[in-house]
Parts: sequence; structure tokens; C-alpha cells
Amino acid sequence: MGEEPVVKVERVSKKFCRSLKRSLWYGVKDLMGELMGRDGARRIQLRPAEFLAVDDVSFELRQGECLGLIGPNGAGKSTVLKMLNGLIRPDAGRIVIRGRVGALIELGTGFSPILTGRENIYINGAILGFSKKDIDARFDEIVAFAEVEEFIDAPVQSYSSGMRVRLGMAIAINVKANLLLVDEVLAVGDVAFRMKCFHHFLEMKAAGSTIVVVSHNMIDVNRVCDRVIVMEHGRKNHNGDVSTGIAAYESLLSKHAGTFEERAVNGAAWIDRIELQDSRRNPSSEFETGDDLVAEVTISAVRSVPVARLIVHIMTPSLGVLGSFSSPHKGFTFDISPPGIVVRFAIRNMPLLVGSYSLTLSLYGADIEDFLHAVRNAAVFRIIGPPVDTFGYGLCHSIRFEHDWGLARDKGSSLTTASVGK
Repeated sequence: MGEEPVVKVERVSKKFCRSLKRSLWYGVKDLMGELMGRDGARRIQLRPAEFLAVDDVSFELRQGECLGLIGPNGAGKSTVLKMLNGLIRPDAGRIVIRGRVGALIELGTGFSPILTGRENIYINGAILGFSKKDIDARFDEIVAFAEVEEFIDAPVQSYSSGMRVRLGMAIAINVKANLLLVDEVLAVGDVAFRMKCFHHFLEMKAAGSTIVVVSHNMIDVNRVCDRVIVMEHGRKNHNGDVSTGIAAYESLLSKHAGTFEERAVNGAAWIDRIELQDSRRNPSSEFETGDDLVAEVTISAVRSVPVARLIVHIMTPSLGVLGSFSSPHKGFTFDISPPGIVVRFAIRNMPLLVGSYSLTLSLYGADIEDFLHAVRNAAVFRIIGPPVDTFGYGLCHSIRFEHDWGLARDKGSSLTTASVGK
């Protein structure tokens, strides 16, 4: 990577107004202030109905680096991207970019439906700053990348939505930019086309292009990014390692989802609280793949409940329920007597990979109709290591599967196996 940063974002903030009427008036006042030579880098003063979409964000990017901007909806990611692209100006701070900027945002929305794919390539290329000579030199490469050779002289209105997006991606991705901005467009096309896009991004990185990716798909982020910035309410929550950042992002999703309870009317017992511990019985919410997780569940009661059952669901913010288990499965039974008891369970050698997870607990009596209490997201925990490898050269996604590899010498022989560890 080069020594001088390609992108330098210094204490950048951007405010918006929730009221259209006030926004128009504030816009006039701000324009008058600029004409009068007021300092645009002054401290931001929020007026009625205004809020900070981006609040005092700083970072640097160097040549050949790929940054993922992730966070919940409304965190300020796309606003940062638009400021990098020059579509909007920051209200405070400054952005310095060396070289040419290319953007992959809302692909295909600027196509004219009555014009052919060929004509739209030249029009969109001109908008991106290419001369006709530049487009001529790249035309065959764009068409081949989009996989629309047979339809290039047909009107775009006859294209499927996937064809339009692929053509938009092919045009934008062939901009030989120093900085490429990618906003929620990594899921275009089928699996083969997506992998072709990822391969192209890696080639661009190797050639020295700097890339900023905004996406809610953490598998995509893990494939191409060297580090991530997690944003929450316009501010940086994390800036660094990809795996740790993804776990932090999913923790935010769990936190925003909140805890949801459902309780039986006049229920005899209920789940009061849950404490997570490591194998040494120290309180913890962070673990590594293969660790033991111990949970102590405090159950309060006003009446006795014989032969109670506790069901545990392991969940992720993006995939929902990964799996469940219950106390009777291992032959464990317990009775609840006022004022309550503490039930302990352990998840041994956790097969979960890097990410954020939560436990949903359900409490029943002896029969299925004896529902007492359920708490969604009763406890949130993170797996922080070891890092995953989303390209498939190691372990990836959410679950670690114990597995063996081997070669069969012939059809009738047994496998010569080699057990694969963590």
C-alpha cells in the first residue's frame, strides 16, 4: 500500500432536517451565510427539527485498501458514501481524495428504456466522464462482463431486472478509478456473476484501487474488506478488524431488536434473569469458537411448578433460530418452588463461528399446554475468534462442522482420513 492516503476524512459531520418547510428556509439562510464569507468549518449548531446523520467521523484509506462501512439502517453509512462521491457537502470537517472516484450506486436506474444496451453504455460512460474513445476501448469488455452479448442491440426495456443491473455493474466497474464506492450492489445476478464481481474487486485492489463498500450482507463484506467501520447513530462504533467488527454490528442489531417477553396470565413462575459465564465461571459475553458457555437462569415463582421444562433457542440477528435444546432431552428434570430457583446449563465446545448470537428462553410446566414465560433475546453474546475465511479456504458462515477428509484408493477400499481441527 502507498504511504500517502488516497482518502482522508477529518472530523466530518452532516446534518439534515426532518421538516421540508424548515429545510428550505435553513438552506436559504446557509447559502446567505456562505455568500457572506462565514466559516463553513465552524462548530455545528443544530436548529429545531435538525439532526446529525454523520457526527464527527474521521478515517484514512490507503492505496489498495478495501473498507467496509456497516451498521443498522439510518446509521449514516450511505451519507458518508455520498459525501465521498461529492453528491453532498459536509457541514463540518473536510474530505481529501487523491485521484478519480467511481461509484456503484443504484445500478441501472439511469438507463433509458427505449434506447438499446449499446446506446446506454455510451450515455452512461459519458456521464461517468469517459470519452467516446475510452468507451470504444472498453466496450467489448463491458458487454462480456455483463453477459448480454445477444441483447446488446435490443431496447433496455426488454431486459430483465437482472440484466439491467448486470449492465450497470459492468459499466461502473470498468471505471479505472483510484477510489471505488460500492453501495448495496454486491448481491446482483446469480452466484457465478457475483463471484466474478468479487474476483474483479480483488484484481482492482491488487492493481492499487481503493474501495469503500456499504452492505448489510456480512458474507460479502468479509470476502473483500480488509477492515470495517461500524456506525451507530452517525458515529463510529468500531474501526478495525473485519471479524470483530461484524460481531459488533450484529450485537447492535440484537440490541436494536430489544427483548420481547410473553407471559402466561397468572403464571406460577417466570424467568427473572440470565447470566452468561465462561468455563471458569467468570461473567462473560465474549467467547471463541470451541469455548464452553455456561448460563445461570434465575426463575422466580409464586406457586410450585412440578416437573418444569426450560427450552433454549440459539439465534442470530440475520438468520433467526440456528438450533434449540431443552432440559428433558438430557433427562434433566426440576421442580420450581417459591420464591424460585437457579437453573444452570452449559453449551460445550461451541460450534459457532465469529458473529453475534442471542439466547431465547421458554419456560413450561410438565405438558406442552403449560406455558409460563418466554423471553426473546434474553442474553446476547459474541464469538470474537478465530477469524473466518469467507472465500472457503477455511471455516466460514455460522457453524463449525467437525469433519474428515481423505482419499479412496479404490472403489472398495476404506478412506484414508485426516481429521481437520479448528
